[in-house]
Amino acid sequence: MSVAFASRVVDGVLALDKPEGWTSHDVVAKVRGIFRGGKVGHAGTLDPAATGVLPMLIGQGTRIAEYLVEWDKEYRAVLRLGSTTDTQDATGVVLVETPVPVLSRERIEEVARRFVGTISQIPPMYSAVKVAGVPLYRSAREGRVVAREPRVVTMHALTVVAMHGTDIELHVHCSKGTYIRTLCADLGEALGCGGHLLSLRRTRVGPLTLDHALNLDEVERLWPVGALVDSIFSVDQVLSGAPAVLVDESVAGRVMHGVAVPLSAIGESAARACRQAGLVRIKDPRGRLLAIGSVAETGGVDMKDRKAAAIRIRKVLAGQA
Repeated sequence: MSVAFASRVVDGVLALDKPEGWTSHDVVAKVRGIFRGGKVGHAGTLDPAATGVLPMLIGQGTRIAEYLVEWDKEYRAVLRLGSTTDTQDATGVVLVETPVPVLSRERIEEVARRFVGTISQIPPMYSAVKVAGVPLYRSAREGRVVAREPRVVTMHALTVVAMHGTDIELHVHCSKGTYIRTLCADLGEALGCGGHLLSLRRTRVGPLTLDHALNLDEVERLWPVGALVDSIFSVDQVLSGAPAVLVDESVAGRVMHGVAVPLSAIGESAARACRQAGLVRIKDPRGRLLAIGSVAETGGVDMKDRKAAAIRIRKVLAGQA
């Protein structure tokens, strides 16, 4: 079900600046209430204490959540050195306090560089990760520590922005699935004094930045007058990183019924781009986004054998602009 704004039907993604103290679910419930119905969801959960960019999925935007969670993210985080907590952040109970040695910026930057690239993280006990079907946070609340498998994530950049006594302000650019709490705890341990995440603000999720983000008060004020539409990214816009393929009307009709598009029908250069991409946007001659697809190989991969592959339809989104 799409959401109607001032007699206009809207589907897409809204960048919302999540306030501190709200769960991501709380924000979804609030926005759904403002919209008075319709489908509303989110992509990329933020902890209640964190603030910043939370992608809100509206109408058919809820159908592309699985693709948005793949986006990389950026954060402004503050690491407090000298104390570790059971939650790895400031909401937890302090477990150990350790004197903080005199640390130069150069020393902290040197240690931070060890965390850039492909790294392993053990999910924190206070997280939604399930082990044997039980969320870790439930086990933690019962006082149980559960063995967790490490997860591989990518740290694209980790930069020291400023130092304020034992508080270290960091810029973090990372892949999906990265726990900033765990990063801070591991960095504090590597510096020899322990540490925890003091505060966290997400500044970017994929193409959505704080510059695009609205707070809840702005959403509530703009919605009744129909002005919120201009702040919503269409499904086509948020998936613009995927190559687009134009098909004629006869093929478009089949696409809307989930029929695959042979690569032989789209031209050699377009076929090559599709093979190299994970996702493909399929559009009709008017530029409407019809569906999301991916190349399925059924034979040889030589470009001379283009009939051996097709764009398999993964999601039909007929009528999106």
